[in-house]
Amino acid sequence: MRMVDLIEAKRLGREHTGEEIAFIINGFTNDQVPDYQMSAWMMAVCLQGMTEKETSMLTMAMKDSGSTVDLSDLPGVKVDKHSTGGVGDTTTLVIGPLVAACGGTVAKMSGRGLGHTGGTLDKLESVPGLRIGVSEERFKQIVRENGVCVIGQTEGLVPADKKMYQLRDVTNTVQSVPLIASSVMSKKLAAGTDAIVLDVKTGSGAFMQTPDEARALARTMVKIGALLNKKTVAIITDMNQPLGLSVGNGLEMREAIELLSGKIPESDPLYAVCMLLASHMLMVSGLAENEAEAKVKLTRALVSGEGLKRLEGMLKALGGDTACIKEPDVLCRVKRKLPVTLFGEGYIHAMHAERIGIAAQILGAGREQKGDPIDYAVGLVMHKRMGDRVEKGESVATFYVNAEERLEEALEMFRSAFVLGTEKPAHAPMVYDVITA
Repeated sequence: MRMVDLIEAKRLGREHTGEEIAFIINGFTNDQVPDYQMSAWMMAVCLQGMTEKETSMLTMAMKDSGSTVDLSDLPGVKVDKHSTGGVGDTTTLVIGPLVAACGGTVAKMSGRGLGHTGGTLDKLESVPGLRIGVSEERFKQIVRENGVCVIGQTEGLVPADKKMYQLRDVTNTVQSVPLIASSVMSKKLAAGTDAIVLDVKTGSGAFMQTPDEARALARTMVKIGALLNKKTVAIITDMNQPLGLSVGNGLEMREAIELLSGKIPESDPLYAVCMLLASHMLMVSGLAENEAEAKVKLTRALVSGEGLKRLEGMLKALGGDTACIKEPDVLCRVKRKLPVTLFGEGYIHAMHAERIGIAAQILGAGREQKGDPIDYAVGLVMHKRMGDRVEKGESVATFYVNAEERLEEALEMFRSAFVLGTEKPAHAPMVYDVITA
């Protein structure tokens, strides 16, 4: 079997066998297939696609490329949630503790942010002293005692995906449904989860720009889950504006604490999406029959403070200073807070969420390349949502600034994200669809 023949086969749209896919993944993982051939094959996949059977086999080959985590000794259904990436998306830090407070078992491995999207690990590390690199046994011990723990992925977990993603990022082969689906699902399966709730983003701040593209990805991942006997549901949510009002690691951590403290109203989009995702996590865990029952339990966990207690327990177990639970402002102390205005007035017809995320990144809240240092305290807080009226000279956001070398660049990027109009626009949905097996 030769890699060049398999590249030609996929370039011509032929379906791979399981043996061929295993040859490709194992060869690339073990440095027997060079980067340039893997890049060519992935571009062929982008252009020709893959069948459901091929995508499932690719997922399993990637999962089997390294070690796996055994969570079978933990109680209950092990449920995980994955987001395809967005701006101001703080849901994991809210719904993990809430689901745990309702009796769920949330043993989650997360990633870091890159570019305009935030990473859960970076948000957690905004808490002084917190360490996300704990052993597998310590990880499981925290879950047993607290019901929820979020850590970084272990080094040997799905090495094929790590190598493939580094190539995809620089060869413009990121936006491929089979490659995205296999990347997401291989990691979830290797992490030992029993049930998966997927938050598939669509819009200007997401990889999937349209709801139809998001549905195609969601259906593929749900079918993979079903084929592999994992309860899987996907929810298509909007990312044409930041989900929360805060964009930046400490700022988003503060917002999660505020939500779990009951300080964010039910009408807020972040609140609504968190409740929907958490409801489905309870349902796939067998802890609620329907969404109404799930929301009653989640509301009780929120109002009683039990959800906040579970977050505090996780932060403490990971070595974090839990003073931020009572004083979350300590997470985002900066040298300067700058009100930001737009040039003009009118109703907000559009926000380019990616540009808002890039503005926060320029301020120091994100990375342009892996390994770049980040400033956990900086970022921005929005004061307006889509459809809101902006008067001339009115502040639409506050920048949290430490280093000012690139401040003007961040301001220019942020302001370019907005489109104003004279008439109030029609209401846009936050949730487009729920995809189940």
